[in-house]
Amino acid sequence: MATLPQLIEDDIQRLDEALREFIASTDATAALVIDKGGFLITHQGDARDFDLTTIAALSSGAYMANQTIAGLVNETNFNSIYQQGEKFSLFVVNIDDNCMLVVIFKSQTGVGVVKYFAIPAVKCIACQLEIAQERTPGMGLDLSVLNVADTGQFFRKKEA
Repeated sequence: MATLPQLIEDDIQRLDEALREFIASTDATAALVIDKGGFLITHQGDARDFDLTTIAALSSGAYMANQTIAGLVNETNFNSIYQQGEKFSLFVVNIDDNCMLVVIFKSQTGVGVVKYFAIPAVKCIACQLEIAQERTPGMGLDLSVLNVADTGQFFRKKEA
């Protein structure tokens, strides 16, 4: 079952633009677009000190556990999670049926700023994902079937 529309390099460039703008607005350290299976689609920011592949997988798991908790308390949906740390904090918010935005930011930055600027970023990302879906309706990728750690090479132009 496809969980992600087929993305081309132009899609990834537009996602990256939205992430860069989001980071500039919030002073976040890094922002990631991941699929709900926990695969990293793209990221922007300073991620040298982070294992983004593992963060993507664990963020997805935490989000999905959060959704299960929502059901247990008769809530239809918890659309985000927030983890506060001493140095860094993490905010995960739903984009659409298939993807999430993960934000790593310094703990001194208020989560309210991150949430506020996440709203337009999520809308922009969701719009681009919808454009990709409309380009090839019914087609897509299930990254879990591909069983790869780094999905970045799937979204690059092939050399001529």
